[in-house]
This record gives sequence, C-alpha cells and structure tokens, in this order.
Amino acid sequence: MTNPSSPVRTVGVFDSGVGGLSVLKAIRKKQPTIDFIYIADSGNAPYGSRSAEFIESRASHITNSLVDAGAQIIVVACNTATAIAVAKLRAKLTVPIVAMEPAIKPAVAHTKTGVIGVLATERTIESPSVARLCREFGQGVKILLQPCPGLVELVERGELSSDYTQEYLRKLIAPLIAQGADTLVLGCTHYVFLEPMIQHITGAKVHIIESSAAVARQTVRYLSHNKNLEPGERTGQELFLTTGSPENAQTIFSKLWGSPVEVQALENKPAHADLMTY
Repeated sequence: MTNPSSPVRTVGVFDSGVGGLSVLKAIRKKQPTIDFIYIADSGNAPYGSRSAEFIESRASHITNSLVDAGAQIIVVACNTATAIAVAKLRAKLTVPIVAMEPAIKPAVAHTKTGVIGVLATERTIESPSVARLCREFGQGVKILLQPCPGLVELVERGELSSDYTQEYLRKLIAPLIAQGADTLVLGCTHYVFLEPMIQHITGAKVHIIESSAAVARQTVRYLSHNKNLEPGERTGQELFLTTGSPENAQTIFSKLWGSPVEVQALENKPAHADLMTY
C-alpha cells in the first residue's frame, strides 16, 4: 500500500459489513492525506447473532488481512466485534488498535429525564463490555437496552428509507420513549445511516448519540503521536474490499460513501502488492 520513496500513513478499518463506513467517513474528514483499507465482512454478516467463537475467528482473519496489506493502525468499526474480540486482537497484534463501544457514558451525562435507550445488536447487548459500561456510568440512571435483530440486514440491503424500515424502527423505539428516554445511543455503526429516520420518529426533543466522531478523534491521536507514521503530501486514497459479492456491494458502498466507489473481493490471503498501486 505504501511507496518506499514516499512513505504514507495507512489505516485499516473493518466491520461486519457496510456500517463501518460511517466511522471511515468521520476519520476521512479529519485526515485527508492518509490512505485507508476498508474491509466489509458482508459475506458473514451480521455478527449480532453469531457465537463469540465465530466473531473472534472472523475478527482475527480480517485484521490479519489488513496488517498483511500494510495497515499500520487498525480501527475496529464494529461494536459487536469490539465487545467480543478486541481484547484478544490487542494481545496478538503489535499495531495499535482503535476500538469502539456504545456511547453510554456521554448519554448518561446528557439525559435530563434520567432514562436512556441503547439500540444495538443482540450480541452487543449481551456482552460483558456493555454490562461494565452500565455498572460504571449507570448509577442513578435507567438504561434501557434494546436489541434490534434484523436492522443490520436492512442497512446492508440499502433499505434506509423504506416503509418497512420505518415501521420496524417505530416498534423498537416506541417502548423506550414511553418509558421516558430522552437520549438514544446508536450502539451499532450500521444504525448511523438510519439516524435521520430515527430522529424523525423520535422528534427533536430526543437526543441521538453515536461513537464515530469519538473513534475518529482517537485515531487522529494515534496518527499524531506515532513517529513511524509519516504524513503524505497528496490526497489519500481508499481501498474497499468485501467478503461478499463485489457487484452487490458496489451500489450500497457508493450510496453510503456519497460518491461512486469500486469494491473488490477480499482474497483469503491478500498480498500487499495486489491491493493498491500508485
């Protein structure tokens, strides 16, 4: 990914599917000169109902692919993968790993009613990391944990404004609002692309919080402090890979990224030289 005569900074980002593009977009806004490799494990999505062993195996495979491709920092742009696998990834890899977690702490600080709702996958909701966040920051506050089976799949299919998606979201959100929630946490990166619809459903009085900006700030801190990562002088490039069908991914990637992009198939053992040339 890097040209030996002109070192650049390369960041690898992965998610179970297309949701992590919301994180990648947030980092790109802050860092226009670095290169990104993005892997969507859409061939194995969603992670939310998978076993811990399966998620750990996929996270290990994807991060190895990113490191082999030249990534000098890994961003785990998936709450479920973070909750289940990030500790083992950090124990195994020498590159810095930036991970994410549901924004429960800032939601608790923001709520006026003392009730917050958390929308996330089943696996994230059941994870020890979410239980820890609730213990640490939930004193005196009611935290309503709402699993959202099937919501990731709707985003993967690009159903961001369908009547079905809107009705399903209403069913998920209505009980939270009825119990007094004035703050909602989007605990899955896929859900960020549904934020306009969610806000329409809740109304302006309900505040919505997600973690992409915080992850972008943390990534920038790593880039700023790691002396081995040198800034490029040109516009950074993105390489988009998927374990699913590149043809199917092309449309949804371009839609979510906001401009046409090319999506390539992820090989089992991607070679550095095969991924991107300048």
